[in-house]
Amino acid sequence: MQRPTGVTVLALLAFIGAGMLVLGALGMFLGGAMMSGMMAYPGSGVWMAGAGVMMGIMFLGFAVLELIVGLGLWKLQNWARILAIVLAGLGLLGSVFSIFSPFAHMHFFFITFLIRRLIMAAIEIWILVYLFKPHVKQAFGATGF
Repeated sequence: MQRPTGVTVLALLAFIGAGMLVLGALGMFLGGAMMSGMMAYPGSGVWMAGAGVMMGIMFLGFAVLELIVGLGLWKLQNWARILAIVLAGLGLLGSVFSIFSPFAHMHFFFITFLIRRLIMAAIEIWILVYLFKPHVKQAFGATGF
């Protein structure tokens, strides 16, 4: 069966996201190294370098996850559809929690933050609805979930 256009778009966005996360990881490695050289107190530079390395490794882990999801969606693997549903659901929960967070209302740019989060929530909802459509499930060979 031919891959639906929306699935192609989601796979390409996953590949782009993976590339952006790799760039972010490189930035974390470089930023941690730069910050470690700028610290005034002995020993604090090690903490900054370590934080940069840890964040960079975390970004690389998410990049690998995005790459795996993108490849699975591209090849119409049902496990990738399910994983994309789980990740979209987690993203939606994160958006909802951040909108209703008590700290969100203290932000100077609250309205910009709110609009961004509402747009992100709408995109996550669209992804969830789309991945549950019958023709999309059929393209992945899914019979149930």
